[in-house]
Amino acid sequence: MKKNHGGGYRLLMGLLILALMGVIAYLSVVGMVCWKETHVPGTESYDAIVVLGAQVKPDGTPSVQLQWRLDAAFEAWKEKECLIVVCGAQGQNEPDAEGRVMRAYLTGLGVPESQVLVDDTSFNTRQNLENAAMLLRDSGAKTVLIVTSDYHLPRAMALAEDQGLNATGLGSPTKPEYWIKNHAREAIAWLKYWAEKYLGLSLG
Repeated sequence: MKKNHGGGYRLLMGLLILALMGVIAYLSVVGMVCWKETHVPGTESYDAIVVLGAQVKPDGTPSVQLQWRLDAAFEAWKEKECLIVVCGAQGQNEPDAEGRVMRAYLTGLGVPESQVLVDDTSFNTRQNLENAAMLLRDSGAKTVLIVTSDYHLPRAMALAEDQGLNATGLGSPTKPEYWIKNHAREAIAWLKYWAEKYLGLSLG
């Protein structure tokens, strides 16, 4: 009796087509990330600045990526002196909370300590913006300037808007050698964001 392999072949082709569609969809999200980071609204008007954390080195100083964010925030503060919220808890291999290290860096540049509010309990971007919104609740700030790495900025602004903040943004550069890794991870983060916001999923 002749064996019929038609069913198995159709299943394999179906799986390959689904995989190809998944890859195309994912690359489309990467492309969206690249487009969004180059089409961020201007920074002309803001009443407060929110700086999102990044890795602190074992010696207690900001990593290059974090320093670039803080330097960008300081330049914006010099343009318009206002409250700055710095966000970030203490992660593994970090000697102190990112928020506290960020405050020390900014006050070392000349920002009065009274103008730096610290969130040292947030471990992700959503928590960063939730805590920043709470800290700014009674400040009277109407528009906040979100400062983070360029690829990360559009999603951070979307999360800020979800918290009721009117957000504009300022992106700091990242190391070119991490471009692919950063954008690949950010595309996955956008998929997670959409799943949580529109599907009501809790993905941690």
